[in-house]
Amino acid sequence: MAVPPQVFPPRKRRPSAGAFISPKLSDLNLVQSLLSLTQEISSLKPLQFLLKRNSLSTINKSKLLAILFEELIRDPVSTFFSPSTLLCFEEMYIVLQRIKTLMEDCSHGSKMWLLMQVQPLANSFHELTLELSTLLDIFPVKEVNLSQDVEELVALVRKQCTQSKPLLDPKDDILRREVLAMLDRIKKEIVPDHSKLKQIFESLGLRDNSSCREEIESLQDEIQNQIDDKSKADIVSLIGLLRYGKCVLFESSTSQKSSHRRRPSMSDITIPADFRCPISLELMRDPVVVASGQTYDRESINQWIESGHNTCPKTGQTLAHTNLIPNRALRNLIAMWCREQRIPFETAGSNEKVNGVKATKAALEATKMTVSFLVNKLSVSQSMDAANGVIYELRALAKTDSDSRACIAEAGAIPILVRYLGSDVGSEQPNLQVNAVTTILNLSILEANKTRIMETDGALNGVIEVLRSGATWEAKGNAAATIFSLSGVHAYRKRLGRKTRVIKGLMDLAKDGPTSSKRDALVAILNLAGDRETVGRLVEGGVIEMVSGVINVLPEEAVTILEAVVKRGGVVAVAAAYTSIRKLGLILREGSDTARESAAATLVTICRKGGSEVVAELATIPGIERIIWEVMGTGTARARRKAATLLRILRRWAAGLDNNTETTVVDSSTMMTTTVRL
Repeated sequence: MAVPPQVFPPRKRRPSAGAFISPKLSDLNLVQSLLSLTQEISSLKPLQFLLKRNSLSTINKSKLLAILFEELIRDPVSTFFSPSTLLCFEEMYIVLQRIKTLMEDCSHGSKMWLLMQVQPLANSFHELTLELSTLLDIFPVKEVNLSQDVEELVALVRKQCTQSKPLLDPKDDILRREVLAMLDRIKKEIVPDHSKLKQIFESLGLRDNSSCREEIESLQDEIQNQIDDKSKADIVSLIGLLRYGKCVLFESSTSQKSSHRRRPSMSDITIPADFRCPISLELMRDPVVVASGQTYDRESINQWIESGHNTCPKTGQTLAHTNLIPNRALRNLIAMWCREQRIPFETAGSNEKVNGVKATKAALEATKMTVSFLVNKLSVSQSMDAANGVIYELRALAKTDSDSRACIAEAGAIPILVRYLGSDVGSEQPNLQVNAVTTILNLSILEANKTRIMETDGALNGVIEVLRSGATWEAKGNAAATIFSLSGVHAYRKRLGRKTRVIKGLMDLAKDGPTSSKRDALVAILNLAGDRETVGRLVEGGVIEMVSGVINVLPEEAVTILEAVVKRGGVVAVAAAYTSIRKLGLILREGSDTARESAAATLVTICRKGGSEVVAELATIPGIERIIWEVMGTGTARARRKAATLLRILRRWAAGLDNNTETTVVDSSTMMTTTVRL
C-alpha cells in the first residue's frame, strides 16, 4: 500500500529509495523497528510557525502507536506473526517513514517556501493519515492478543485517522496571500509597507538580521531542490523580498559568522585543477572548448581572442576557427561540485540569471528598492560604524548576481565607497576598509562596472593604496583581486601595467602575504603578464626572483607566471630565469599535472632562447631524463608534447649537435646580450 509520489511537492531532494521499502527483518525485529520509528516521530518538535496543528496531531498519533508496539515487544503472543499481520506491519513501516520524512522536511527547510507550499503540505499530512487509517482498519487486533487497554487505544487512533479532515490553519493561508500580494505590489514598483512587512517576518520567526540571513541561505538551497522553473522563479522573488526586509527592518550586521551554515569562501576551498580556467586559474562558470580541443572559461577566452590572439593559450596552436563550443558535461560537474561545497554557481557574463534562474520582475524591483535604501543610508551615514554595516550589506548583495551589481553601480555607490579606501579609515576601522574594497571587487565582476570603476575619480588610486598599505592582509588580497578583475579588459591591463605602484604592490604581496593573499597577487600578475610591454616592467621589478620564492607554496600559479614571462619577456627574462631551472625540474617531478605542463613549456622556452649553457644546467639535475619520460607517459597532452621537445633538446646537446635554436649568450656582470645563431 504505497503512498503516491504526488503527496510530496516535486523536488530533487527526495529520501533514499530504501527509506520507503519495508525492511526484510524477522518478526520481532520488525516490530522493534516500528517502535523506534514511532519514538523518533514522537520526539520531533511540533512545527513552530506553520502547520502547527498538523504536526502536533501527527506526533500525538505516533505516541499512541508507540504504546501498541511496546506492548507487542513486552508480551509477544509468539515469535512469529501471520503473513497478513507482517504485511500490515511492513506497509505501516513505509507510511511512518514517509510521515517522518515529511515532518523533517518541513522542520529543516525554508519557512517562507513552506508558507508558499502550505496547502499541498497540509494535504500531504491528511493523505498520509488516511493511509494509516486504512492500515489500522485491516490490522488484526485479536490475532496479536492485545490487552483491552491497548485494543481501545488502537481503536481510538483508528477513529482519529478515519475522521481526519484536511487541516489548513486560516492564519497560514491569510499570511501566504499577504506575501503574494506584497510581491505583486513590488512588481508594480510599489514600496512595501514596513509595518506590514515586519508583521509577516515576525509571523515566520524572522526577528533579526541573522535569522533573515539563514532564511535566505535556506531559500538558495531550495532552488537547487526544485525541478520546475516556475518554482525556482518564485523562490528568487522571495529571496528578493527577504533581502529587502532584512535591510530595512533590522540593523545591518558586519559579522560574517552569524549563520552556522555560512558558505565557505573560495579562498577556503581547493578548486580541482580540471575545474580551473588555464588563463585565469579561477573556477570556470561557463566552460567552452576551442578549436584546439582545450577548455577555457568563456569570459577569459573571449577576452584572449578579442585582444587579437589567434592561437590557443595553452598549446600555442593556431586556431582553425574561433567558435566556442559549450562543454556542458564539465559545466554540470562543476555545478554539482559547487552545490556540494555550498558555493553559489552563476554563469559568468549573465546579467539576467540568479543561481541559474532568470530573474523575475519582483526580484529585480526588490533589488532596486534594497539598493536605493542602502545607498541613501550610506550617503548620510554620520559614523564609521553605521557606514560599515551598510557597506557590508552592499558587499553581500554585490556578491549575489549581476543584476545586483548593476543596480548598486547605477545608484552611485562607487564614488561613496571610494571614501572608505584610505589609510586613515584602515587605521581606525580596518574591517570597514576590507568591506569597501571587497564591495568594489564584487562590483567589478560585471563588465560594465569595470569601466565605471576605472572612470570614477579616485577609485583606481584608492584600490592601489589599499594594495600597497592596506590595514590587513585581507584588504590587500582583495585589492589585488580587484586589479586582476579590472585587467581582464585589454586596455585597462595596459594602463595598470604602466603603474609602478601596481607592480610593486603585487610583488610585495606575493612575497610577504599569507597563502590566500599570495594567490590573489599571483593571478593578478599573470593577467598583467598577458601584455608584452608589462612583462618588461615585471622582470625589472623582480618577478623571476619573486616566483622562485613562492614556487614551493603555490607551484601552479608560480610556474604559469614564469612561463608567460619567459615566453614574452625576451633575453632579460631568460637570463633572470636561469636560476629557476632546478626548481622547475623539481616541479616537473613532483608537481600537479597543470604545474608540470607549465614547467615543461617554460623549460623548452628557456632552453631554446638560452642556449647550451642553460641546457647544460638542466642536464645536471639528477634523473632529469627519467623525469621527462614520466611526463611524456602520464602528463597532459600538451605536457607530453613539451616533454618530448625537451628530451630532444637534451639529447642533441649531449650529442653536440646543432639545436637550431636562437640562443642568448648572457654576460652576467653587465647583462649585455648578443644574439647568435648556433
